[in-house]
Amino acid sequence: MVGRWLLVVLLAGQTMVSMDGSIVAVAMPNIAEGLHSSGALLQLVTGGYSFALAVLVVTGTRLGDKCGYRAMFFFGLFGFTAASLACGLAPNGAVLVAARVCQGASAAMLLPQVLSLIQLAFDGTARARALGLYSMVLALGVALGQVMGGVIVTLGGSWRPIFLVNVPIGALLLVIGPRVMPPEPTKETRLDLVGVALLSCGMAAFVVPLVLGREQHWPVWTWPSLAVGCALLGVFCAYELRAASPLLDLSVFRSPSVRPGLFAACSVMGAYAGFLFTLALYLQDVLGFSPLRAGLTFVPYTMGFATVGLGWTRFPLRTKLPSAGLLSFAIAVLVLAVLTENGWPALLSVPLLYVAGAGHAAGFSPLVDRVAGAVGPARASAVSALTNTGALLANVLAIAVFGGVYLSDPDSLRRVTVLIAGLLVPAAAAARTATGRR
Repeated sequence: MVGRWLLVVLLAGQTMVSMDGSIVAVAMPNIAEGLHSSGALLQLVTGGYSFALAVLVVTGTRLGDKCGYRAMFFFGLFGFTAASLACGLAPNGAVLVAARVCQGASAAMLLPQVLSLIQLAFDGTARARALGLYSMVLALGVALGQVMGGVIVTLGGSWRPIFLVNVPIGALLLVIGPRVMPPEPTKETRLDLVGVALLSCGMAAFVVPLVLGREQHWPVWTWPSLAVGCALLGVFCAYELRAASPLLDLSVFRSPSVRPGLFAACSVMGAYAGFLFTLALYLQDVLGFSPLRAGLTFVPYTMGFATVGLGWTRFPLRTKLPSAGLLSFAIAVLVLAVLTENGWPALLSVPLLYVAGAGHAAGFSPLVDRVAGAVGPARASAVSALTNTGALLANVLAIAVFGGVYLSDPDSLRRVTVLIAGLLVPAAAAARTATGRR
């Protein structure tokens, strides 16, 4: 029973973090009107959260190693709750942006501890089931954020409740969490400050142009920033391989299953983010759906993901699931894009989105379990850092690339889905390689 409540606390915290990246999307017009904000400031409201989370998530992982996963989880949860209150009460756009950055930084302290604590607290079938729930929340948080954002704005008539709703939930978790989460011994770990500086600067230089570049039509500064970011990340990797106490344990890549497994898992997250982003825009801008209706359209996808994400451990031929799931995802989105050109196929969209969601879960949850099992609980934090960072970067890259293709021609949904399928096919091959190795 304690284990069940522990999982509830962990996944409730993760759900808030996952949803807050997208929950503001449907409230942007309301925010602009209420705060008299410019388009550039609205970009920062959306991008500031993703930027802080992506840049600091690895540092948050290492702080978990040093200070304890339990301590950092509650530290991040407290900061996230306080920042949510500041967002909801923000008197102007500048305060809202600052609070959103603090939200993202706090989320970076909380998020990586979830996977680490799951791997340490559960084993066997219980761990596989917990990882399935973890994967579902991580993957579907964006869609849930859009749905909840539409519901809250529609019912509340204001953008402020989308942030304030986190406050009572966070306060409740802070009260009950310490009672169900056992204390843990801390490790004598030195924080690699050089690694923190290299990674933070490299991620900042790489992520900022991806977050802001598309909205600003890719100004000249974005390309040197991307080049500098790639160079700094390369220097970071070289430094970490020689560091006595590295910020990120890259030795996990020596396991044969880790590289193809992480590539496939992050690819499906990127494919999902790109598909969700472009289809949500297509439904609203071309087909005239309301934000709430567009969000509810993804419910079959959520149901498909939940079906496989929670039950994949009972499926026969489990090693075949990831590659089959990724190919099913690719086929479903291609067929849906073709049918959508003649209007929204209301009846056929339900099974197609269900298959896409099921394929997503089949191509993600078993791979996370496979990678985690390949390296063992001792290096749980390294897998957590790589999984979270890879998923975040995949999301940002997918929205920049697939979103850029779509926005250049709003009738190009089929072209975007072809590109998504082109990513999922090699990912399926990588998944087959990862699951076929012992």
